[in-house]
Amino acid sequence: MKRTLILALLLAFIMPAALFAAAEAEAVEEEMVLNWNLGADPKTIDPGLNGATDGGDIIANTFEGLVVERNGVVKPGIAKSWDVSADGKTITFHLRESKWSDGSDLTAHDFEYAWKRALAPETASEYSWLWEYTNVVNSTAASMGEVPVDEVGVKALDDYTLEVKLVAPTPYFVSLTSFYHFGPVKQSAVEAGPEGAWAKDPSIYVSNGPFVLTSYVIGDGLTLEKNPYFWDAANVQIDKINVKFIDEASTAYTAYNAGDFDFLNDVPPAEVPKLIAENPEYYIFPLLGTYYYNFNMDLDMFQDANVRRALALSIDREQIVEVLAGGQVPAPGFVPPGFPDHNGEDFFETAGNYGIETDDSQFAEAKKLLAEAGYPDGKGFPKFVLMYNTSEGHKLVAEMVQEMWKTNLGLDVSLENQEWAVFQDTRKAGDYEVSRGGWITDFLDPSGLLAIFTEGNAYNDPNFNNPAYDAAMNRALTATTDAEHYEALYEAQDILMTELPVVPVYHYTDAMLSSPAVKGWSRSQLSGTDFRYATVNR
Repeated sequence: MKRTLILALLLAFIMPAALFAAAEAEAVEEEMVLNWNLGADPKTIDPGLNGATDGGDIIANTFEGLVVERNGVVKPGIAKSWDVSADGKTITFHLRESKWSDGSDLTAHDFEYAWKRALAPETASEYSWLWEYTNVVNSTAASMGEVPVDEVGVKALDDYTLEVKLVAPTPYFVSLTSFYHFGPVKQSAVEAGPEGAWAKDPSIYVSNGPFVLTSYVIGDGLTLEKNPYFWDAANVQIDKINVKFIDEASTAYTAYNAGDFDFLNDVPPAEVPKLIAENPEYYIFPLLGTYYYNFNMDLDMFQDANVRRALALSIDREQIVEVLAGGQVPAPGFVPPGFPDHNGEDFFETAGNYGIETDDSQFAEAKKLLAEAGYPDGKGFPKFVLMYNTSEGHKLVAEMVQEMWKTNLGLDVSLENQEWAVFQDTRKAGDYEVSRGGWITDFLDPSGLLAIFTEGNAYNDPNFNNPAYDAAMNRALTATTDAEHYEALYEAQDILMTELPVVPVYHYTDAMLSSPAVKGWSRSQLSGTDFRYATVNR
């Protein structure tokens, strides 16, 4: 009897504990988790400071701007609607009620603060140049320190109304506000630590998007968790996103095939043809951007335009894109396909090829140009280094270009790679001879690409300085008709492709590998991959 009683008591104690443990295990199993390899460790994930696609991918999932752009379609974001005045010079955004991830109210005043902070010269944002192309009243002068930021034409009329004054009608302005640079930031979070540091410190990090940062290990990875205060949190299904910073595509690809990752931003180039032919998990989208090489225009060896043109003509772009096999488009010019001009014609097609064939048909002409510059068969031309950031894809392209320049021109070119964060600083400092470049437009207009080569632009990596080019870009900015705008842009690209401070190689596609378990993700041509409405069902 005593033995039976003891057994009963033990069961009474053990059973609830077992049931609790089972329930807890079931709860853990039900947590929806996405495992994602981003690639490089972003230099920053501060919306106002970021200037790279990797940081943009994280910001796309942690912040939301006034509007959201997905696959070229602009939809309401924090702004539920907006009005444009009859003269096109005043845009009034009407904000929905929403909150920050700390539970406090987000208002139009937060947008006013964030935008004025982003353009203020003391913030030293790499993207402050972009304000010139917004046409916002006094934004250019304020970004240069010529007038106080309080005089910029951005004002919160009340908690839920933001008024923007423009100097001229700017049809692309609303779409531009979907770009991460125009996201809101909370002043108390920003000022809680050194400039930009708050965005990698989960203890002070505050955002307004579908996810919030909960951990960050430099060089290793970060964790995002569902933001319960996001205005549409009821429709966000993923509980946690584990993000890794593995920049070796082959390593990440092996981990994906082992089931360690659900989503990859990059795959080994050698795998692309097979993935395209056989794997429905591999996605390719057109992307409004260009892969190119910068010449350091401050160096004597690149002062002769014949030298730069010889180097441009001796690249077989069609062979490169054939090897990459990702649907890339060979680039004879800088502006990619996808921008209709004032006549409804594609800018890329109308611009033509500037006498640059994309195949191997101009190698003899390239050799002749180099000889005319005083370097027959490359003799006497200085050795130089082609620098790129660590990536198997960048390495492959660099090796192909190195071999073409050696075989076709007789040039001695060595290669050097640097980790992404270091490379960005090196390139910006002009401490290179030839460097890899890549640019994806920030807004749905060709000026979003061509603007970076104006004097003083933070992304003018070749240090191209051409008054005629700057004048053409200024005319495009201040044009009062679409015809004047596009005529000036065509003229600007004509100058760029005549002077060739850069060598366009190909126009990007956006490719990613996604497990069949992941459904409902979307992408932006301006702001990265978005998992807000995605699901993961393993």
